[in-house]
Amino acid sequence: MHLFYCDETNLEDRAGDFLIYGGLIVNGATAKEFSAEIDELRTRHDVPRDYLLKFNPGPEGFTHEQFIALKQEVLEVAARFGARLVVYVILHDIATNPDAARRNGINTVCYHFDCILNRLGGAGLVLIDRFNDEGNAIDAHLRDKFTVGITGLPYTPEIRLANICGFHYSAIGQSHFPSVLDVALGSLRLAINAHTRETTGLMTTANTLLSLLSPLFWRQNDDMRVPELGFQFSPKVIKAPKFRTKYQGLKDFLATAGIATHQEITDERMY
Repeated sequence: MHLFYCDETNLEDRAGDFLIYGGLIVNGATAKEFSAEIDELRTRHDVPRDYLLKFNPGPEGFTHEQFIALKQEVLEVAARFGARLVVYVILHDIATNPDAARRNGINTVCYHFDCILNRLGGAGLVLIDRFNDEGNAIDAHLRDKFTVGITGLPYTPEIRLANICGFHYSAIGQSHFPSVLDVALGSLRLAINAHTRETTGLMTTANTLLSLLSPLFWRQNDDMRVPELGFQFSPKVIKAPKFRTKYQGLKDFLATAGIATHQEITDERMY
């Protein structure tokens, strides 16, 4: 059994920013040891028991350097236990609205998780960070993911996500794994925003974070590039040159930091 913890970041509808939706694959066979390692890490860093570990803010009384060291170790532990990131990004300028983009992100990463399970073997559980959207549409959306699957794909009306046994909610503090995901996605957000907003003072930090994240991305065989199953730019066809330039710039930026993505940025349908 593999667990798939999911969450979003950069939800604010801001021109030039990318909404990021991602999931963290945790191997159920080593989940107990992985969780115990985070327990030990918190104890060693004197993290208060009631502190909910997130990318920000840090524990009360921690210096900036102490908090950075804590988060770095969290990402290193995740890589050591074989946790893998699956990410979807879409430019807010293109997305219909943040809620719809988030639901599309859920569709994408869950479909990719199901495909990855075909390669790993075994079943999976999806655990979505709880949120309230307009009309509480997320409840029906997750029921649809379980009973129907994914609809509207190019070559089939629907695909049942047969490897996934359930879709449930999770929250930081109920397990260490949502915290690990929050640190990972928060790190990715900072790095991507430093690039898109041209915050030169953060570029050194951004590159350091991406180097820590690189081992976490899902890859196949000996190909060092991250396939679409691990990182997808949405939409796949980008007609407007100014937006295509934004996507290509992000792709190139990630590649320089060791996250070379397989998907091509194009204005033509490739599927």
